[in-house]
Amino acid sequence: MEKVQGEMEIERWERSEEISDAEKKVIQETWSRVYANCEDVGVSILIRFFVNFPSAKQYFSQFKHMEDPLEMERSLQLRKHARRVMGAINTVVENLNDSEKVSSVLALVGKAHALKHKVEPIYFKKLTGVMLEVIAEEYANDFTPEAHGAWTKMRTLIYTHVTAAYKEDPPGGGSSAEGTEVLPDT
Repeated sequence: MEKVQGEMEIERWERSEEISDAEKKVIQETWSRVYANCEDVGVSILIRFFVNFPSAKQYFSQFKHMEDPLEMERSLQLRKHARRVMGAINTVVENLNDSEKVSSVLALVGKAHALKHKVEPIYFKKLTGVMLEVIAEEYANDFTPEAHGAWTKMRTLIYTHVTAAYKEDPPGGGSSAEGTEVLPDT
C-alpha cells in the first residue's frame, strides 16, 4: 500500500493543476512585492537552499565549497545566479496568461539544467519548496491562505514544466524516474 501511495503522490506532483484567473492575480500581486527586492529575496532563497540541501552546491563550481551563509551572501556569482533565477520566475509570472510562453521559458530552463548542467530534477522540487518558505516568511502579511494555495500550484507548474526536459533527455542517460522521490509539502 505504501508504494501505491508514493506513486500517487509522484503522479500528483507531475500533474500540474490549472491555475485560475483569481489565483493568477494573487500570484502576480504577491510577486510584484517580492520582485521589488528580487536580488535580496533570490539570495535568501539560494542560501537557504544550499544550507538545507548542501549537496546542491555540487553543481556550482564558483561557490560549492562555501559553507558560511555570510560568505554566500557576499558572493557575486551567487548574487548573479539569484538574479537569473528570479528573472526566470518573473518572466513566468508576467506571462501566466500565455501558457505557450510559460512552457517555452521553463522548457529552456529545464533543458539547460538537464543537458548542460546535469542537475538532478529533484533539486527543482526542493528549490521551489524553499522559495515558498522564504516568500511566506518574508512577506507573511501578503501570504494569505489563498496566496499559499495559488503559489503551491505555481510551484507544481514550475516543477512539472522544468522537469519535462528530463523525461526527454535524462541526465547521464539514466532512467527518467531518477530523482523523482517525493518530498513533503512545505
